[in-house]
Amino acid sequence: MIAQTTVNEKTGLLVLTRNGGKLWGRWLEAFAAQEVKPALLLVIDSASSDDSAEQARAAGFSVHTIKREDFRHGDTRRMGVEMLPGAEFIVVMTQDAVLATPDALKKMLACFADERIGAVYGRQLPWPGCDLIAAHARLFNYSETGMVKTLADVPRFGIKTAFFSNSFSVYRRTALLDAAGFPSGVIQCEDTYVAARMLLAGWKVAYCADAQVYHSHAYTIYEEFRRYFDTGVFHARERWLRETFGAAEGEGVKFVRSELRYLLRENPLLVPSAFMRTVAKLLGFRLGRSEKALPTWLKKRLSMHRNFWNDAKR
Repeated sequence: MIAQTTVNEKTGLLVLTRNGGKLWGRWLEAFAAQEVKPALLLVIDSASSDDSAEQARAAGFSVHTIKREDFRHGDTRRMGVEMLPGAEFIVVMTQDAVLATPDALKKMLACFADERIGAVYGRQLPWPGCDLIAAHARLFNYSETGMVKTLADVPRFGIKTAFFSNSFSVYRRTALLDAAGFPSGVIQCEDTYVAARMLLAGWKVAYCADAQVYHSHAYTIYEEFRRYFDTGVFHARERWLRETFGAAEGEGVKFVRSELRYLLRENPLLVPSAFMRTVAKLLGFRLGRSEKALPTWLKKRLSMHRNFWNDAKR
């Protein structure tokens, strides 16, 4: 029996796509099964060469196409929010985060019964059968227990207080505007940036563990290096985060210890690979933190988001 779908007139949905492939088809199927759906549906597609945009239109989405080289993590999402002016709540997702249950969006939106909650992110489950290193990353960052975080939690959680992911998230428009919206000119981590600004403005940020998606990555060691180089660049340029919430390195140490225990229990043969990845992440992060001393051509080579360095002001 198919559950009846309710359309939430106050809510809009923004999804970013680029060559979604077969996984995008699974995303659309999972969305079609949702018990509560946003009234406004928008895809911003980065000039896909497959049929991602066509599939989105067939599913009822408005599609706005941009050039691949014009995509920016903060600016593109800011544009999407501006294209959904009638939405009081804005669901922001990525094409590879597939809704795990028909009530996932309903559970996320229910969190806003607390009028001081400005944003909510859901739990990300590792794909069944994914490698153990990727699985641990999701299990470490997305626990089985939900929580609501405020600025008062900084002494307890440090930088983790501002942890947030907009692969599966919902924002209250008034809170988003209060935090000055998605930032321009950030290489990545725009979700952490907004969550931190909301907390500083007095809003709460919620983690809804009962709302779940399947979302995990199998990065190569080089991709891990490049990703953490960009993270280092972000933290170097947004020093206020470190000054307010603490350094990211402490959380990294906790992650490594947790990963080692997990792999020793599940498959000790993966420990050498995890060690090499840890070295790559640390080297990438520290180089990113020192990016001012590096020439632009080298930063572009080291970065996962190379288009970021095309802007003259970089």
